[in-house]
Amino acid sequence: MKITDLLQKQSIQLQAHPTTKDIAIRQLAELMDASGNLKNKEQYIKDVLIREESGSTGLGMGLATPHAKSIGVKTPGLAAMTVPEGMNFESLDGEPTRLFFMIAAPEGQADMHVQVLANLATLIMDPEFKEALIKAQTVEGFLALIDVKEADLFKPKMTETEALAIVEQNVTTAGTAAPNAEQPEQKPTEATPAKAGDGSYRVLGVTACPTGIAHTAMAAEALTRTAADMGITIKVEQNGASGVKDALTAQDIANADCIIVAADKSVPMARFNGKPLIQVKVADGINKAKELLEEATSGKAPIYEAGEEKANKNAISAKDSFGRQIYKHLMNGVSHMLPFVIGGGILIALAFLFDDFNPADPSKFGSGSELAAFFMKIGGASFSFMLPILAGFIGMSIADRPGLAVGFVGGYLANAGGSGFLGALLAGFVAGYLMLLLKRAFSVLPQSLEGIKPVLLYPVLGVLFMGIIITFIINPPVGALNEGLMNALKSMDTSSRIVIGIIFAGMMAVDMGGPVNKAAYVIGTGLLATGEYGVMAAVMAGGMVPPLAIALCTTFFPNRFTPAERKSGITNYVMGFSFITEGAIPFAAADPVRVIPSCIVGAGVAGALSMAFECTLRAPHGGIFVVPTIGNPLMYLLAILVGSVVTALLLAVLKNPLKD
Repeated sequence: MKITDLLQKQSIQLQAHPTTKDIAIRQLAELMDASGNLKNKEQYIKDVLIREESGSTGLGMGLATPHAKSIGVKTPGLAAMTVPEGMNFESLDGEPTRLFFMIAAPEGQADMHVQVLANLATLIMDPEFKEALIKAQTVEGFLALIDVKEADLFKPKMTETEALAIVEQNVTTAGTAAPNAEQPEQKPTEATPAKAGDGSYRVLGVTACPTGIAHTAMAAEALTRTAADMGITIKVEQNGASGVKDALTAQDIANADCIIVAADKSVPMARFNGKPLIQVKVADGINKAKELLEEATSGKAPIYEAGEEKANKNAISAKDSFGRQIYKHLMNGVSHMLPFVIGGGILIALAFLFDDFNPADPSKFGSGSELAAFFMKIGGASFSFMLPILAGFIGMSIADRPGLAVGFVGGYLANAGGSGFLGALLAGFVAGYLMLLLKRAFSVLPQSLEGIKPVLLYPVLGVLFMGIIITFIINPPVGALNEGLMNALKSMDTSSRIVIGIIFAGMMAVDMGGPVNKAAYVIGTGLLATGEYGVMAAVMAGGMVPPLAIALCTTFFPNRFTPAERKSGITNYVMGFSFITEGAIPFAAADPVRVIPSCIVGAGVAGALSMAFECTLRAPHGGIFVVPTIGNPLMYLLAILVGSVVTALLLAVLKNPLKD
C-alpha cells in the first residue's frame, strides 16, 4: 500500500486560508469526509480535538499532523492542506503552520495502513520535500511529489513539474523508474539504524505518543537523521499503534552510553535501571533532536533508577507544572473510582425504585423487598470500594506500586473514621509522598537488602505510618469538617441550597470536561457517600445543559451557525441526554466569549431549579437513562429544559446571524 492509496485528490486543498485552529481542523475533516473515509464526521472531529487537548499536533517547522483513532472513521485515510502564508495553529515552536496532513484511523484497528501513515510522517520531516509540497500549484503535482519521494527519487529543490515528468515515466515502486531516469544514491531510512564497529549503538531512543502513528514515527526519524548528521550511532524503538518496532535488546541497553525516551504515554522503563537516561515529551524528540543528542553524549545525563524517587522526578520533568501533576494524580484516582461509583450508585438507585416506602419504618427503605435488598447488597458492596480505590490509585500514580496498598488502607480508614471523601483524597496524596520519602530513606541500604524493600519494609512501615497519620492527624479535623458541612447543608433553607446548586452546576459548564468541571463532579460524587444527593443532581443537570442548549439553538436559530455546525448540533441532543458535556466543546472553542458565559448561566439556572425542586440523584451518571431513579423526576427534567432554553436564547441573542 502506498501513501497515495490513502490520499485522494478530493482530500487535498492547496493555498487554503483558515483563520483559526478549529476552522483548519474542520476544513481538513471536510476533505477527509469527501473521500468517504468517515462514517461520523462530528465524532471524528471531536476525537481530533480531544487529541489536541493532550498536546498540539502543530509540530513546528511549519508542519501540523492533526489525527485521531476514532469510532467515527470508516476506513483509514489522509487529507492534506497547504497554507503558504502560514497560520497560527498553536505550534510547539510558536511559528506559523504552512503544511497540514490529517490522519484518520479506525478505532481498535492495527493494520498495514499504520505503517503507511508512519512512512508519511518520516517523509515530511525532509525540509526540501516539505517546501516542495507547500509550493505545489496543482493537486496532481502534489501527489506526484509524494510518489517520487516514496520511490526515493526526490532530489533537492525538485519542482512539481519534474515530479510529474518522473511519474509519467511510470514510477510504480520504491526505487523503480523508467530506464532513462537517474537513480540517486540510496540513503539509509529510519528503519536502518547505524551501528558502531562493534555492532553496538552509542545512543538508544524510545518514541511513543497516545495515538501511536504520526508523532512516534516523526520523533524516531528526527533522532535518526540528526544522529547521522552528528556521526552518532543510534537505534530508536517505536511504540506505535501496530506494536513495537526496532525493539531494544538487553545487549543494546547494556552497551549504550545513554537512552533518550521521548514519549507521551507509558513505556517499559525498568529495563533502563542504572543507565543514563533523558526523558522528554515526544514533541521534543521532533523539535529538539540535536539538543537531546548533545546532552546524551555529554556524559551528564542523570542515572535512571527504576521505581525510585529519582525515576519519578524524571517522569515529572517530562510533564508540565507541579499543579498539573497534582491534577493528573487526582484524575488517576477518580478514573479508577468511577466504575465502582457508577455501577454501585445505579444499583442502589434501582433498589429504591423497586421498593415500597413504609412510613412506619423508613430506615428499611431500599431493602424492604427481596429484589430491592439484592440490588442494595450488590450496589453497596461496589460503593464500599469507592474511597479505598480513590486513595489507592492516587498513591500509585505518585509512587508506583508501593503507594497502592498504603493508599487503599488510608482510604478505608478515612471512610471508617468519618473523614469520608476529603479524608480519602488526602490519604491518597499522603500515601504517595510518604512512600517516596521511605524510598529515599531506604536508598542508603546495601544492595543485598534491595529485595526486602517492596515485600517487607515498604508495606509494613507504609501501612503503619499511614494508620498513624490518618487516625490522629487527618480523621479528627476532616471528620469534624464533614459533619459540620453535612449539618450545614441539611439545615440550609431553600435559598441557601439554591446558591449551592448555582455554583456547582455552573462549574460544570466552565470548561466542559476540564479541571473545573471535574472538580464539581468529584465533589458531587464524594457527597453521595455521605448521603447528600441534592448536589449530585445539580451537577448532572449543569453538565447536561451545554450540549442540549447548543442542539436547541442550532435547531431553532440555524442562521447563527455554519452548515457544519448545524449538522453537529443534532448530535448534541444525544450527548446532552447522555450527560456528555464535551459535546459542546467545539462550539465553545470556536466562539468562547459568547458560548461559555451563556452555558454557565443556563447551567446555573438548571442547578438552582434542581435544588429548589428538592431533586435528588443517587447515581453519578446516566443522564435521562436514570431519570426513574431520581427524586422528583418530572421537575428535574423541567429544570434541565429551562436551563437549556435559557442558554439557547442567550446564544441566539449574542450570536449574529451569518451571511450567506
